Amino acid sequence: MAKKPDTLWETPADEALRWERGTDLAALDHAATPGWAGKKGDGERLMAERAPELADLQERLFAHGRTGGDRSVLLVLQGMDTAGKGGIVRHVVGLVDPQGVMHRGFGVPTPEEREHGYLWRVRNALPRPGYLGVFDRSHHEQVLVVRVEGLEPEDTWRQHYDELNEFEAEVAASGILIVKVALFVSADEQKERLAERLDRPDKYWKYDPSDIDARTRLPEYLAAYQEMLDRTSTEVAPWYVVPANRKWYARLAATELLTGALRSLDLGWPPATFDIEAEKARLAAS
Repeated sequence: MAKKPDTLWETPADEALRWERGTDLAALDHAATPGWAGKKGDGERLMAERAPELADLQERLFAHGRTGGDRSVLLVLQGMDTAGKGGIVRHVVGLVDPQGVMHRGFGVPTPEEREHGYLWRVRNALPRPGYLGVFDRSHHEQVLVVRVEGLEPEDTWRQHYDELNEFEAEVAASGILIVKVALFVSADEQKERLAERLDRPDKYWKYDPSDIDARTRLPEYLAAYQEMLDRTSTEVAPWYVVPANRKWYARLAATELLTGALRSLDLGWPPATFDIEAEKARLAAS
């Protein structure tokens, strides 16, 4: 008898993918499926099974916020171009009601944003109570792109590690549950995905010539990501490192992490604030 898909997580995703400080990022197998013993079809079936539960949990969160609750969830997606951040937004976050989602992509700061500290625009994008927030890239760019591209002197960007940890501790204390997912594809896989963008007119809009420039600095980005993971994975905001060569696995892993986070809030449905029987009687008489 075939195993039920949910039993194929031999190690829960939040355990299998949680970053352990000092792990060698360079040794990551980008095609691996940590914790998962099934195949692609099994993963797709489990995602289909998770969809109703994920939608239900997110609706409970939204209802919680609409009735005075203070909890929310922030999903942070970090990774270089082609790592699959957009696919997770479409295929995982797309499983829930969009009215309860606050999505923000962090690109090059605007002139207005440059007039403030780098966390100003991040604070403005945090999810309100009841919402699922999604960051496509994030405040961690300050120790990634800023570092590698030399946009700030080293003694400046090195101060950001402590700032990031302090900021996330403050965010968590405010009632926002943070789920940080770092997606990694191999250099060869990234090259194939960039080539596809150049071969398909419907993908031209996703292509940025600067992606090739970034490829020439992959060792520097690897070192930046290594230190970012080691220094900003904390108890209140741990990093989950997802090998992303297999798109189906990356999406499955993100689904499991997000479902687990929402479950952990243990939110029920808000009770009625009115006399139910009296309202039924009023409705029947109307």
